[in-house]
Amino acid sequence: MSERDGYPHGVPCWVTCLSPDVETSMAFYGRLFGWSFDSSSGGYAVALLRGREVAGIGPIEQAGEDATAAWITEVRVDDADRAAQAAVESGGRVLDGPMDLSPASILVVLADPAGAVLCASQDAGRSGAQLVNEPGAWSMSSLTVPDLAAVEGFYQGVFGWQRQQSGPACLWRLPGYVGGEPMQPVSRDVIAVGGEGAEGPGWGIDFWTGDVDAAADAASDAGGAVLEEPADVPGLPFRSARLADPFGASFTVSQLML
Repeated sequence: MSERDGYPHGVPCWVTCLSPDVETSMAFYGRLFGWSFDSSSGGYAVALLRGREVAGIGPIEQAGEDATAAWITEVRVDDADRAAQAAVESGGRVLDGPMDLSPASILVVLADPAGAVLCASQDAGRSGAQLVNEPGAWSMSSLTVPDLAAVEGFYQGVFGWQRQQSGPACLWRLPGYVGGEPMQPVSRDVIAVGGEGAEGPGWGIDFWTGDVDAAADAASDAGGAVLEEPADVPGLPFRSARLADPFGASFTVSQLML
């Protein structure tokens, strides 16, 4: 279990599901993860686990006409305007913003040089996910692009990340940061992971679960889909599956097998 009360610059801090029907998505994720919701913020629903904020579900129409149902990762920055400028200088693009979404955040939507979309988020009242790395909570975001070397300068320039190759995957590290959990199999300054593949570009997210096989069954029963059946992760103490919600937003669930 891991409670958080804030995130420094360069650390992924929040995830939002863009949905064409927030109520239906709330029902799906509530059944899957045991979330309750605070939906008092103008149609944006904040998911709660044990009374603490863990994720958001927002109406897709607020994300622009080209948006599709998807999970979006936000990374904390000290200054959203500077992040937008750094993104352009580092070969990326600003798709929208900065947008003042107080009392939550000042948000800018970015695309890296390969086209993978994520957000830079300046704290304007919501400090980020208050609970991570336990069943029902977000644990990690992962980048898939055709060529990691082509985007390395972008993530270094905007967020201060360093890329470390680890077999076929890479670890994105933020030197000096101590996060994660003491028992995790990688350094605690690892704040995201990455890999190369033709299915990109994009950022995916992973949630922990107490029983990955039961979660796959629950997703199907609740109107979602199992995109990749539960399987043990080679070389790591996890069992994982890739799922999709009723509108096609995909994500993975992982069970720590210790």
